[in-house]
Amino acid sequence: MISLKRNSKTGELVKATGVTSQKFRIYTPNQNKDFTLSRSRFDDFMTCERCFYLKVNKGFMSPSTPGWTLNTLTDTLLKKEFDECRAKQIPHRIMTKYNLSDLVPYASEKIKGKNGSDKLLLDEWRDSLHYGIKHRFKDTNIILQGGVDDVWFNTKSKELVIADYKSQHKKDEVSQDTYFDDPYKEGYQRQLDYYAYILKGMGYKVSSDAYFYICNAKEVDQGFHGKMLFDEVLIHYKIKTDYLETEIQKMIDTMNSENIPNSHESCENCAYARQRSVIDKLGGSDEK
Repeated sequence: MISLKRNSKTGELVKATGVTSQKFRIYTPNQNKDFTLSRSRFDDFMTCERCFYLKVNKGFMSPSTPGWTLNTLTDTLLKKEFDECRAKQIPHRIMTKYNLSDLVPYASEKIKGKNGSDKLLLDEWRDSLHYGIKHRFKDTNIILQGGVDDVWFNTKSKELVIADYKSQHKKDEVSQDTYFDDPYKEGYQRQLDYYAYILKGMGYKVSSDAYFYICNAKEVDQGFHGKMLFDEVLIHYKIKTDYLETEIQKMIDTMNSENIPNSHESCENCAYARQRSVIDKLGGSDEK
């Protein structure tokens, strides 16, 4: 899609520069100052190293897209449900449905909020914009950061169980046997691996069992009539973190290099940029 840059507060159109004005978001090779890398930035690196480098080291900004407001609302409503069960320390209905009676929503320790009132530490873990889960990678200046949807607790093993909510519409039935056949799900799996690695680094005992709570919108013959119906499916995932340290170190080595890496041959962003540059070189640029 074609996107116009607007002031985030007023909505007025502003000049698009293509580069962030927030200098703290730009990494200088071999800098000593701590630098935070989110789960999405790690995913960028695993997708296309060139795009990753241009974002992190040069401050390039991808065109903005509208927020996924319906998905966000689904997440918010699910969190309210789980928080009710969390307060009572009872299994959520999806846990009961899948015979996971040993699981309950994790009741993390309470901490003081900015206004002095008590809140769950989990609330900060969920807030990727301001807090999230964080862990320094080995003895580097790189802080790995992410925001979880939810964390459950295995009352038998005393381990944390990572859970992620996904809203979608797919005509075919969502099943454990076929869910991960979609190559786009590789990013989903890396997401939970990354969270598990951080939580382990923070000193928590983390289960190798994780779950995707899938809310799949149903297409009903009767029409819309002011409501949407969803099938709720729990997909089990086995956490794998053995590959992460190698890939994270590669990512840091890339950041500390002065050389811009090659693009992935299948990267559509890079392909578009190459074609656009051809037109610009032929005199088609309107840059003033």
